[in-house]
Amino acid sequence: MKRPLQGRYLKVATAGESFQAFVPAPLPPRPAIDWTPALRGRFDAALVALGRLDAVTDLLPNAALLLYSFVRKEAVLSSMIEGTQSSLADLMLFELDEQPGVPLEDAREVSRYVAALEHGLQRLRGGFPLSLRLLREVHAMLIGDSGRGATLTPGEFRTSQVWIGGTRPGNAVFVPPPVNEIDDCLRLFERFLHDQPEPTPPLVKAALAHVQFETIHPFLDGNGRLGRLLIALQLSADGLMREPLLYLSLHFKEHRQTYYELLNSVRLTGDWEAWLEFFADAVLVSATLAATSARPLLELAAADGQRIAVLGRAAASALAIHQALQRQPIATAASLAAT
Repeated sequence: MKRPLQGRYLKVATAGESFQAFVPAPLPPRPAIDWTPALRGRFDAALVALGRLDAVTDLLPNAALLLYSFVRKEAVLSSMIEGTQSSLADLMLFELDEQPGVPLEDAREVSRYVAALEHGLQRLRGGFPLSLRLLREVHAMLIGDSGRGATLTPGEFRTSQVWIGGTRPGNAVFVPPPVNEIDDCLRLFERFLHDQPEPTPPLVKAALAHVQFETIHPFLDGNGRLGRLLIALQLSADGLMREPLLYLSLHFKEHRQTYYELLNSVRLTGDWEAWLEFFADAVLVSATLAATSARPLLELAAADGQRIAVLGRAAASALAIHQALQRQPIATAASLAAT
């Protein structure tokens, strides 16, 4: 469904150059989403798949069995969308203080993503609301205060103009709101997260909020990663996922061009429905893949545990190693001894 421009352009001048910056209209969209039977069916299927994935949590004798790898897979894939080259194996080696096969800073950035997600989820479980303050905390951990993040004001909303694509605002693909509009954009964004002025179904809210966050682009760097991380935080805050087992970034990475085109199309044409279809499909595919991957892993771990249990006197040590490898698939003799 095509709508008028979902916001307004402001003429901005900086460094002797004039350009148009885009200020998004507040959520929810107006006119309201056109819930055709096809779109509603997509979201119903996505919610069923998400429920099945969440139910896997009940089967976990130890949540660390899947969480370690699934969280890190999402961190790696989300960072790859932004150009970071670290693989899952590189990240695991870095966490063991071993030398990864990529630049150290790439592995460090992905490791910070893991820490940022875990911090955000821990705060939510402690009763802290999903809010601008929490997003700033998570951003500070995501960017860090060393390496490439040292000059990027981690945890602070930007105080200068940014742009996407091009070499300057004048030839950019997209120019987010100017600095003097950010506070108001974020205030309205936070109200939407808190179901004001009206409640929004959680999965729909996660989809809409992701686009709005990327459009506001409130930080100097890390907006893409934090915007995808926001989806996991939103699903947790609204009770759709108890554990972060959903890795949407695989689907976003595989359809990267479509992902970026739809984000921009929403701003220009107001076609929220096309984005929502893409998002629902991403949830359906990703949740189904995660659930089907989880069950064989659980069955394999249980079968291996049974085989080890009959080893007699050696069983206790072997089981300890087996459990340690479930938590962290790449290990050294020193790390295993520490368990």
